[in-house]
Amino acid sequence: QVQLVESGGALAQPGGSLSLSCVASGSKKDDDRFGWFRHAPGKEREYIACISGWDGSTYFADSVKGRFTISINDAKNTVVLRTDNLNPEDTATYYCTMSTRSPYRCYADYDEYDVWGQGTQVTVSS
Repeated sequence: QVQLVESGGALAQPGGSLSLSCVASGSKKDDDRFGWFRHAPGKEREYIACISGWDGSTYFADSVKGRFTISINDAKNTVVLRTDNLNPEDTATYYCTMSTRSPYRCYADYDEYDVWGQGTQVTVSS
C-alpha cells in the first residue's frame, strides 16, 4: 500500500553535492522510519542513513557521517538526503526504504525495512 519514489541522482564532480529526495505515497503512519541504502557494483549493499518519523532520531554510517545529512518534512512523507563532499567511492544506486513496523526510532544496529523504492543513480566522476 505504500510506495516510495527516489529522485535527485545525477553525475557529480568530486567535492560536489546532491540532494536525494524520497516521496512516500499511500497508507503510512507518521511514526514510520525511513532509511537509505546504497549498492555499488562489486560491493556489498550498505546501510548509510536513517531518520525516524516518531522521535526524529537519526543514524549515519561512518562512511558518510559528517558529509551527508537527512531531514523529514512536517507531513512525514518526504525525506531528503543531502550528500556533500562527494567522492568516487560514493558512486552507487541509492535506495530509499521505509519500515512500517516497530521499532520506529533509528538504531545503528537495526536495519530492517519492508518497503523499498526503485533507486536513483549517483555517479561521482571528474
